[in-house]
Amino acid sequence: MRFAMLRTSTKAKLSMPNNQLTQKIVLWRHGQTSWNIENRFQGHSDIPLNETGIKQAERAAPLLMNLKPSKIISSDLIRAQQTAAALSQISRLPVLIDAGLRETHGGNWEGKTGAENRAEDYERFVNWLDGTDEPAGQTGERRSQIAERAVNAITRALTIEVSTLIVVTHGGTARCILGKMLEMPMTQWSAIGGLSNASWSILESGHHRDGWVLVEHNAGSLPEPIYGEESGA
Repeated sequence: MRFAMLRTSTKAKLSMPNNQLTQKIVLWRHGQTSWNIENRFQGHSDIPLNETGIKQAERAAPLLMNLKPSKIISSDLIRAQQTAAALSQISRLPVLIDAGLRETHGGNWEGKTGAENRAEDYERFVNWLDGTDEPAGQTGERRSQIAERAVNAITRALTIEVSTLIVVTHGGTARCILGKMLEMPMTQWSAIGGLSNASWSILESGHHRDGWVLVEHNAGSLPEPIYGEESGA
């Protein structure tokens, strides 16, 4: 574990378990892609894992098996599906695909590097990085929209019989999920550090009557750089 954080929520929006039931939500970011290395805004662009990303997923999967996963859900983008497949192969669990777990739609920022977006759309881009709810690019998504669709995807999957839900998603989406489920003001979501490729955060219920606790953040096998500005780099 890289480091652990503890944060409570007082009014969770999911249908919360009671004190006798403990559930875990593991937010697992996909492995590395070539666009991550180039600091290109991926968004909905369907970029596959590179060789390093495949190895990262294969290395992380046995560690996640220690959490005794009971269900795996994944973004429909190929980089997330390839990551989920590494765990599915050894757990024998199917991967349920949900487009609600996609990365931020970046509008006209997609495919461009951070330097290019600063040069072409400086004020909007920097304000967005600072955590405002402006659309990404001129035609992309707002953080509030991302959080809504992603938490809805988790709600659909987190039935009472699921003890550990593995959610294979993206760095920016994971941050929005954490911010919403921990009921942090959106202006503070940027204080949540990014996830390295193939690293994860864990939310756990049962510590408080009606809230989730962040028990691990950016955990993984070895420390890795955090690539991709949309992911909190």
